[in-house]
Amino acid sequence: MKKLLSWNVNGIRANIKKGGMDSVVDINPDVICLQETKATQDQVELNLPDYPHQFWNSAEKKGYSGTAIFSKTKPLHVDYGIGIEKHDNEGRVITASYENFYLVNVYVPNSKRGLLRLDYRCNEWEVDFLSYLKELESTNPVVLCGDLNVAHTEIDLKNPQSNKTTASNPGNAGFTDQERKSFEDMLESGFIDSFREFNKEGGNYTWWSYMFNARTNNAGWRIDYFMVSQILRSNLKGADILPDIMGSDHCPVTLDIEI
Repeated sequence: MKKLLSWNVNGIRANIKKGGMDSVVDINPDVICLQETKATQDQVELNLPDYPHQFWNSAEKKGYSGTAIFSKTKPLHVDYGIGIEKHDNEGRVITASYENFYLVNVYVPNSKRGLLRLDYRCNEWEVDFLSYLKELESTNPVVLCGDLNVAHTEIDLKNPQSNKTTASNPGNAGFTDQERKSFEDMLESGFIDSFREFNKEGGNYTWWSYMFNARTNNAGWRIDYFMVSQILRSNLKGADILPDIMGSDHCPVTLDIEI
């Protein structure tokens, strides 16, 4: 059994000061995957003796994006990015290869206010990233985790009507028809939304705006996921959202898997 944890920390240095990483270590996962670290490894003071194998992929732009993996056991191999230069300067992907699976940690680009990056995200990044995942899957099953920056269905956000695409409204980043279609493409290609294997209810969110007491009122979005290859469905033992862990505008998500 492995327990895997994923969290968009919204700046790891600020998160550490708020005690967020201490809460994660208390859960004692086998692997910790972080997104939006906003730092390079040498900028961070972090004492994690139980996680000697640490891998960072930082953006070229300082204080922006970035991912990290902290593992109790040493992966066989680690890759950074997806091998396409135009996508790989923002530190968005780390792939750790273990004996029986690939663990892919991702921070999917946000389409931004005004949907300025929607075309790039859906027509370039998402297409190339899914191809990368399927290429990995041809040799070993894939466990994908991270901030996918999309709420899949209407039960995955508190206020779907005001955010969806209509004839008079192009929609808001994270819930446009195009982004949701990209998520559907991943499902149709054989990946499973692990949380929905165990919980079909609404009201389960992983991100809340800092405005309007959104977290207190649980007016959030579910945009952080563990997705797994179809062949791993019977290996799934549990998937959780941990909204009580503070330190970021996101909360951690976990996966228990026999692997």
